Amino acid sequence: MDFSQILPQFGNLPLTVLGFLLALTIIVGIHEYGHYIVGRWCGIHAEVFSLGFGPVLWSRVDKHGTRWQVAALPLGGYVRFLGDANAASVGGDGAQHTDPRRTMTSAPLWARAATVLAGPVFNFVLTIVIYTAIFMFSGKMIAPPTVADLRPLPATWGVTLAPDDEVLAIGGVPFGDGASFADVPVQNPLPYTVRRDGVQMDVVGPYPMLPLVGSLVPNLAAHQAGLQIGDVITAVDGAPVAAISQVISAVTASQGASLTFTVWRDGTTFDRTLVPRMIDLPQPEGGYLRDWKVGFSSALPFGFKTEPLGVGQAFASAADMLWYVVTRTFEAIGSMITGKISAADNLQGMVGMAQSTGMVVEQGLRDYIGWIALLSASIGLLNLLPIPMLDGGHLVFYIYEAITRRRVPDKVAWAMMLGGLVLVLMLMAFALSLDIGRLASW
Repeated sequence: MDFSQILPQFGNLPLTVLGFLLALTIIVGIHEYGHYIVGRWCGIHAEVFSLGFGPVLWSRVDKHGTRWQVAALPLGGYVRFLGDANAASVGGDGAQHTDPRRTMTSAPLWARAATVLAGPVFNFVLTIVIYTAIFMFSGKMIAPPTVADLRPLPATWGVTLAPDDEVLAIGGVPFGDGASFADVPVQNPLPYTVRRDGVQMDVVGPYPMLPLVGSLVPNLAAHQAGLQIGDVITAVDGAPVAAISQVISAVTASQGASLTFTVWRDGTTFDRTLVPRMIDLPQPEGGYLRDWKVGFSSALPFGFKTEPLGVGQAFASAADMLWYVVTRTFEAIGSMITGKISAADNLQGMVGMAQSTGMVVEQGLRDYIGWIALLSASIGLLNLLPIPMLDGGHLVFYIYEAITRRRVPDKVAWAMMLGGLVLVLMLMAFALSLDIGRLASW
């Protein structure tokens, strides 16, 4: 394995590592704080709140008697409640010397269930808070549509469209509030009718749905070929392309055969060879479609000015986004279990998540914050899976206790916990092997 070829896949390696660890710390910290604060509200004493594992780098004890600490391995965290031997490497024998009601094991069923459920719930709350803020500040497009900024484009196109231009028509097609690009003729460049400084005039602008790289998928052809955000595809196998739809058609028609992409970047033009791969594509109406892809999505060559949304409207949009993430994640898990989609193509481990985080970091702060929201929802949901050792496994035990009026026997619980731990470790090892396999195949 040639590490000199693998390392470039992580982009700016220090930024990738820092971005991933920061995201993980925020998500895990919020998750564990949910356990901690709800447990405290329920009268359960937390002995330790730890960010990270291993040797303790810093710690302090608060007025409630909880030791807050930062450990050397920033790959997770935990809360250890009094009398709970599952949350940390050592058990809590302090339960023998205090009010049993303050221990995790002796607390009422409702208190234990609320404390366990709080972790994933706080992850979902974090997701909604982030998405609400994004929708509030991103806002909605103002009317009339007004250009905010333009991406760098080939000088040969003669683009004269400028920031602050109010777009009235594109390619002769009226363009106003609620308009789309569907009826705009596929041509590059295009005539635009705009209002500039109160004067209506004709200018030259790009076709809106350009094959302009907006984001990349790790370990697919575009990423492996070295394409970057902002690259413009001008031809495929020598045939000029003006629209992303033309690139998609060429990739689909290739049936996996290699394609030569002509790419414009910062005033230079060069060729790259890309080999499409068959992948599972989630569909808006649900389900998956297998198709040939090279692994990039397009972006508009310009942005429009926006105005903030109200809190209520932004919150509603954030809740819709959370519901979408939850339902699609459940669908993906179910499809992998039933074999409808390939786990080998769709499952990511820590290395894959770090790589994806690094690519998102390079796209900007807004995308990075949105990525944290997405990861938080996904981690909260995965923690609710009914697997012993996860929060969902504990909740299953509590449901059993509520129905039968007796707890799962200790020996059975420990055996199931051990089985759950083995299963989780096997899944992590499998995902890691997939990550390494993708890197090694580069």
